[in-house]
Amino acid sequence: MSSTSREAELSANRLGPSKITPLPARTAANAPAPQAHGIARNPGMKLDLGFMESMRSVNRSALERRVASLTKRRSIKADNQAAWLLRAVACMDLTTLNSNDTDERVRRLCAKAVNPFRRDIVEGLGITGEKIRPAAVCVYHPFVATAVDALRGSGIHVAAVSTAFPHGLTPLSTRLQEIEASVSDGADEIDVVIPRGLVFAAKWQELYNEIVAMRAACGEAHLKVILGTGDLATLRNVMLASMVAMMAGADFIKTSTGKESVNATLPVGLAMVRAIRAYFEETGYLIGFKPAGGISTAKASLDWLVLMKEELGRRWLEPDLFRFGASSLLTDIERQLEHHLTGHYSANHRHAMA
Repeated sequence: MSSTSREAELSANRLGPSKITPLPARTAANAPAPQAHGIARNPGMKLDLGFMESMRSVNRSALERRVASLTKRRSIKADNQAAWLLRAVACMDLTTLNSNDTDERVRRLCAKAVNPFRRDIVEGLGITGEKIRPAAVCVYHPFVATAVDALRGSGIHVAAVSTAFPHGLTPLSTRLQEIEASVSDGADEIDVVIPRGLVFAAKWQELYNEIVAMRAACGEAHLKVILGTGDLATLRNVMLASMVAMMAGADFIKTSTGKESVNATLPVGLAMVRAIRAYFEETGYLIGFKPAGGISTAKASLDWLVLMKEELGRRWLEPDLFRFGASSLLTDIERQLEHHLTGHYSANHRHAMA
């Protein structure tokens, strides 16, 4: 489909029944971050190879220059930096995906999610009574029920990594059963992985069909599709895989499993958020973005927040549209907030995790 015919079709849709979801009104910067899923879910669309063809050209050099300009020309300091770091916490999927995970470790992580800051930091920042917490706790399937029980009544989501994470190389029927089991145990967000070989072979219809089946298995749980960008080799593959995932009904697209040799990078993130913008312009549906893997410092979280604000706008700084996949990031943010209050950095062990 040509760009002209797509624009005409989009205009016709806007004049007819409301198939296009309007962009929500601007949220005040000091408004509490909503914890519930509050936007229209992406219903997906038919696989449009013509639309994908229009997105094939990805200029790596241009993306790298854009990223460099974003991270260098903005300096966030003092109270503004503290506020942005609190926003990063509110957009965090606090994660434990280790081979030595236990029920007790998950309970401790959930306790940290409910109370992410030491009391003296909360009082010093003047945020007593404000529920600034990670948006979700992300665990393997065997620990979903434990996390659901530990977080009951907190408003914090439980996300399960699924579909033979991190490689996705089991039969589709097995992967769908794992999704259904996690939803049955109470997970309301499912992070799935795609078989990267389908991207290399350009088997777009097969990839689309698999993600559609995963979306159906999720039911009311939100679907976050992990592309494994460190394995995809080129930004063109990243762009095309992003478009297929959104066409198939993904609520979020996510960079990495955290287990690849290369995880979330800003140029890859820029390619993905521009795919999100193109999909929004085509359909009117808002798709979330989740960078994951290797984001362990407060400075890195600020770079990602600036990227989202500059490329997609203020609406994408809410946890229903933006998440960090993080395990150690919260510790460094807490250290930076203590430095903001006292002028001194503390040791990591003074900020208990799991």
